[in-house]
Amino acid sequence: MTGLPHHTLDLTLELLESLTPWRSVAAEPVQQRELAAWLEQWLIDELEAQVVLPVAGQSPAAPPLVHVRIDAGASQTVALYNRYDVLPASEDGWEVDPFLGGVRHWPQWGDVFIARGAQKHKGPLAGMLLAVRDLQASGLLSVNLEIILEGEQACGSAVLRQYLAQTPSPVPPAEAVLFPAFCEQEDGAPRLCLGYTGMTQGRVRVKGGSQAPTDASYAAWVANPAWRLVEALNAIAPAQANGVLETRPLDVEAAEWLDELAQQFTPDETLAPSLKTTSYEALAHLLGSSVLAVSELNTSSGAPGVISPEAWAEFTLTTPPGSDPQALLARLRERLAQPDLAGAELEARESYPGARFSAQAPGVMELLMSYQQQARAQIWPWSPECAPASAFSRVAPAFVMGGLGFGGNACGASEFITLKGLARFQRSLRDWLLCF
Repeated sequence: MTGLPHHTLDLTLELLESLTPWRSVAAEPVQQRELAAWLEQWLIDELEAQVVLPVAGQSPAAPPLVHVRIDAGASQTVALYNRYDVLPASEDGWEVDPFLGGVRHWPQWGDVFIARGAQKHKGPLAGMLLAVRDLQASGLLSVNLEIILEGEQACGSAVLRQYLAQTPSPVPPAEAVLFPAFCEQEDGAPRLCLGYTGMTQGRVRVKGGSQAPTDASYAAWVANPAWRLVEALNAIAPAQANGVLETRPLDVEAAEWLDELAQQFTPDETLAPSLKTTSYEALAHLLGSSVLAVSELNTSSGAPGVISPEAWAEFTLTTPPGSDPQALLARLRERLAQPDLAGAELEARESYPGARFSAQAPGVMELLMSYQQQARAQIWPWSPECAPASAFSRVAPAFVMGGLGFGGNACGASEFITLKGLARFQRSLRDWLLCF
C-alpha cells in the first residue's frame, strides 16, 4: 500500500472542518450555492483546475454543479464524482454540534470525527481532494481528471443528469468514473458493487370532502383525506409487504455473485430478524425488489383537532437494474384511478433507472487492487443504495463506488468516520489513481 505524507490527515481534517459548517441541505439553497462556489475556488487555488462549468453562471433555481478539469497531459482520463449535499440534522442525540463537528475518542473505534456529512459525503469529499493534491504536488498524477461535484444526490440528481445528457458531452470519454466512499464494513471487509439501484421521487396526494379546514367535531360528516391517503397507500404498496411492488428474479451472472456473497451473511444478524429464510433468499429479495418507501405523511392544516382538506405522502421508489420505473408508476396510477380511490393522485418528480456494469470493466480490478492488503472484498451484483450511475453511461463503461475506511450513523445522530479509516481511504484512492 502506498504511503501518504504524514501531514495529509491533519490537512484533511482541516478541510473537513471547513466544509462542515455549511448546512448544505435541500432546504438551504443559499448555503448549497455558497459551498459550491467555495469548492470551485478551492479547486482553482489548490489544484490549478480549469473550470468547465462556472458556478456563478448557473441558475439559482437548483444546487449548482462543480465541474473542473485537471489536464496532466496524460493519455488517459478518469472522472471523480462526489456530492456536497447532506441530510438535515437537529442537535438531539449528538455528542457535538452536527454542523460544527469535532474529534472524539470512542473505545470501540479510537479517534473519530463526528459531524453531519462525515460519512456521506463531506468526509470522502475532503479525503478525495487532499489525496489528489498530494499526488499532483509529488508529480505522481499520471491521468487527466474530470472532477464533478453535485448538490442534490439525495433528491434525484436532476441538474447532473441534464448536464451529462447534453450533445456533445461536456465530459470527455473516460476510462472509469469513481465515486469515492467509505466502503469498509465493521469486520473490515471492503464492499465493491457492480451496479446501483435507481431512484424515483414523488408524492401521493388526496383531497378531502371539504375545501377548508374543518373542526374534528364534524368528522362523521366530512371525508377525511388523511384516512383516504392511508387507504390509497395500502392499495398501491401494501404495508404487510414493506412497500415491495415486485421482486425480479436475478440473472445468471448476478446469482453467481450473490451465491458467494451469501456465504458471508447470516440473516438473523445482518439482515432483518423477521426474514426467516436463507442468506441467499434474503439478499435476492433485497436486491431484486422495487420498493415504495414513504418518508413523510402530511396534511395541509398541521393543527390538532382539525380535519385538513388535503393530505399527501412523500415517497421514494427504488428500482433494481432492469426494472422500468416508468412502467411501475403507470401501474400505480392505474390503481389510484379506480373508483374506490377516486381523488387520489400520484405526482412523480426526478427519476433515473438502476444501472450495472461488468466486473471486467476498467476501474473494477483497479479498485480490488487498492484493497489488496485488506480483507477480501465483498462483491455485490449491485448496491441496494441509489446512485446516478446511469447518467455516466456516456462517459465511461463503469461507475464504481469505492474506497477503504469505515464510518456510521449516516442517517442519524453522531454520524462519524474513524480517523484510521480516513487515512486508509486516502491510501486506497491514491492507489486506485496510480493503477492507470
